[in-house]
Amino acid sequence: MSIKFDQLSLLTDFYEFTMAYTYFKEKKHEDIAYFDMFVRTIPDNGGFLIFNGLNRLIDVIQNFKFTKKDIEFLRSSYKFEEDFLDYLLNMRLCIDIWSVEEGTPVFANEPLVTVRGNAIQAQIIETLLLICINYPTLVTTKAARIVYSAKGRAVMEFGARRAQGIDASLEGARNAVIAGCVGTSNSLAGLNYSIPVSGTIAHSYIQLHDTEYDAFLNYCKVNPTNSVLLVDTYDTLKSGVVNAIKVAHDWLIPNGYKLNAIRLDSGDLAYLSKKARIMLDEAGLQSTKIIASNSLDEYIIDDLILQDAKIDIFGVGENLVTSKSNPVLGGVYKVVAYEKDEEIIPVIKISDNITKITNPGLKNLIRFYDNESHKAIADLICLADEVIPLDTYTLFDPDYPWKKKTITNYTFKHLQVPVFVNGQLVYNRKTTMETKAYCADQMNTLWDEVKRLRNPHNYYVDLSDKLWNLKRELIDKNKKV
Repeated sequence: MSIKFDQLSLLTDFYEFTMAYTYFKEKKHEDIAYFDMFVRTIPDNGGFLIFNGLNRLIDVIQNFKFTKKDIEFLRSSYKFEEDFLDYLLNMRLCIDIWSVEEGTPVFANEPLVTVRGNAIQAQIIETLLLICINYPTLVTTKAARIVYSAKGRAVMEFGARRAQGIDASLEGARNAVIAGCVGTSNSLAGLNYSIPVSGTIAHSYIQLHDTEYDAFLNYCKVNPTNSVLLVDTYDTLKSGVVNAIKVAHDWLIPNGYKLNAIRLDSGDLAYLSKKARIMLDEAGLQSTKIIASNSLDEYIIDDLILQDAKIDIFGVGENLVTSKSNPVLGGVYKVVAYEKDEEIIPVIKISDNITKITNPGLKNLIRFYDNESHKAIADLICLADEVIPLDTYTLFDPDYPWKKKTITNYTFKHLQVPVFVNGQLVYNRKTTMETKAYCADQMNTLWDEVKRLRNPHNYYVDLSDKLWNLKRELIDKNKKV
C-alpha cells in the first residue's frame, strides 16, 4: 500500500512537545524510559480483543521526522527556544519496540506494545502510537464478534460509505478481513490490501428501468457470472423474488448459468428469508444463496440464526466499520520504568480508581497452552528477567490472590516480539491474508465460552509472584510519600 507517512510528526497532542521541551532543558532528554500501551476495558462487555495496527505503526515510525515546515509551526507558538527546535529538526528515532502480532487475541491490562527510548523520543510518539493501534484493534474486535455470531456463514464488510472518513473506510475493510470477513465492498481497500471485493446492483439501478424484471434481465445478460439480485425495491415476495426466479428460468439457466443469490435489504429478514427459501427451492433453485444486509450487528445476526433464518451470507456495514455500539477503545500509554546507572527502575501510577493503577517495570507477556486440548489456559504478565519453568507453574488471581491453580503439561510462548531495535525494523510483516489466517488460528485456541457475545467467561490474566509483590511494594511506598 502506498501512503505517505512523512508528514505525521506533528500529529500529536501539544503537551508532548511541552514535556519534551522541559526534558530538554532539564538535560533529561537522553535518559532512557520504558512505556507500555495497554487497554483497561474491553468494549461491549466482550471477552477478548483482537490486536491490530502494527503495520501502520511500523510505517509511522519508519518515516518519523520533523520537517522545516513543522519546526516553523512550533517556532510560531513562541514556547520553544532554538536549541530545542534544532534538536527536533535533526532527530531520528532510535527507539526499541516490542509488540504483540496483528491478529492475536488479547485481554485487558496486558502490555500490547512496549517502547524503550530516550525520554523525548519515547514520549513524543504517544499519540501517534495510540492512533495506530486503538481504531484497528477496536474494529477488528467488533468484526470478530460479528463473524463469530454468524456461526460459519460468510460475512461481507459493507461499511465504506458510513465510515468516519476515507482512512477509516480503508482501515475498516482491512480490519474486517483480518477478523474473518470474506471480503469488502471497498474497491480501493481491495487494491491497497489485496483483499477480495464484491458488489452487484443498488435500488437505483432497478428504478432506472421500466420494470424490475427488465432490470434483472439486463443485468444478468451483462453479468451472468455475478448474478446477485436485490429483491426488495418494490415488494420482496410478490415481486422481487418472483422476478428473480423468472429471470433464472428465462435466461440464466437456458444459457448455462445460474442465479447465484438474492439479497434482502429491508423488512423482517428472518420471515422473508424463510419464505424466499421456500420459493427458490420450489422453483428448483436450491443452490441460490440468500444474502441479508440492513444495519446488522452481532446481536441481530445471533437472533436471526436463533430464529432459523435461511440466510447464507451477511453484509454488515455501519455497525462494523464504526463499532457503533462502543465506538471508542480506551488504549493508554503509560511509563513503567526508567534506566539509571544501567539499572531498570520500575515506576507505578497510583489512583483512587483501582483500574488505573499500572503494572510497573519491564515485563513479558506469556500465554500458556494446554498440550492436550491446545487451548489457551491463561496469560501471565511477569518481569522481564523471570524464567518460566517448563513443567509446573502456579497461577493466582491478582485481585484474589488466595485463588490459585497449578498447571502442568503445557507449552507457552511470548506474545510480544521485537519490532524495532535502535530504530531499525527487525520484524517481517505479514500480508493481510496471512494475518487473517493467523488470526483464525489464534482464535481457535480460545474456548467458545470466552468468545460468546453475552456474559463471556473471564479469561485469566495473572501476575507473577515477583511482579505482584513489586506492585504492592510500590503502592505502599507511594502511599507513605
